[in-house]
Amino acid sequence: MGETKLRRSIALFAAAATLAAIVCVPVAHAQKFPDRPIRFIVPFPPGGGNDILARALAPKMSELLGQPVVIDNRGGAGGNIGTDIAAKSAPDGYTILIASNQVTINPWLYARLPFDIEKDFVPVALAASVPMVLAVHPTVPAHSVKELIALAKASPGKLNHSTPGNGTPQHIAYEVFNHAAGVQVTHIPYKGTGPAIADLLAGQVQTAIGTMASLEQHVKAGKLRALAVTTPKRSQAMPGVPTIAEAALPGFEVPLWYSILAPAGTPKDIVERISAEIERSLAVPQTKDRLTAQGFDVSYLNAEQMAELMKRDIARWKKSIADIGLKLEQ
Repeated sequence: MGETKLRRSIALFAAAATLAAIVCVPVAHAQKFPDRPIRFIVPFPPGGGNDILARALAPKMSELLGQPVVIDNRGGAGGNIGTDIAAKSAPDGYTILIASNQVTINPWLYARLPFDIEKDFVPVALAASVPMVLAVHPTVPAHSVKELIALAKASPGKLNHSTPGNGTPQHIAYEVFNHAAGVQVTHIPYKGTGPAIADLLAGQVQTAIGTMASLEQHVKAGKLRALAVTTPKRSQAMPGVPTIAEAALPGFEVPLWYSILAPAGTPKDIVERISAEIERSLAVPQTKDRLTAQGFDVSYLNAEQMAELMKRDIARWKKSIADIGLKLEQ
């Protein structure tokens, strides 16, 4: 073989090898991942909806991925501290965030956030939604939404409501309620769901909008009174409890969903792998039954569908927060 032909053959071989390497990158990612523990960042203390979901998913996810799935609770600043930690983590699939729809609300509440939810994250999946319940302490003389509104109007500023923190979906739901009803029930933010519900049970605050997961057991035990749910339809867990829309405020609807997000730049094949294992984990009766028993509606969406949901919610909350006129300091 002549020298020129030899050089051409070597060049063609090198080009083919390079092309093969490029084509095989996603496969290599999929084959290697994961080779060490995966961290679920929960941006709230233990006991809330994000935490319950993470702990329900972790055992089966660990089994399917062949690596431990570690729960890392990083509460504070209404979920923004943990979210920021996740945003600044390496985009390699080993750190993912359990995020409620507050991530589509907070950009319109705060003048500055240390992260950009649209630029710093990539959606992985929707895992579940959960109805929120408007509840009161049994000492409150209100047995319906209309009676609560009348009570709040008769004593402006004297009723308090507790939430897991500023900017949480529970907080925003009550602000939407205040605005729609023309009342002002005073917001008392706590550092997580646990202490917020504890003070409601103790009567230190009179009312709250909380998740079905955190309130259902207390309502059934007679320690709290459920007046309505925030969803457009009644909850199967409490079919006798009306929606706020049908009880007093037509058109009222505040959803609460839980998603899994990864840092922007996480390889697509890894995102798809995690999303697929989340879907499989949610389909396992043990996981699904555990979540359903705690008031969750299991409702998986893949990465592309989750991206569309976030896009719609971001637009919705931009308008809604502007209508309410609510701004928070970080």
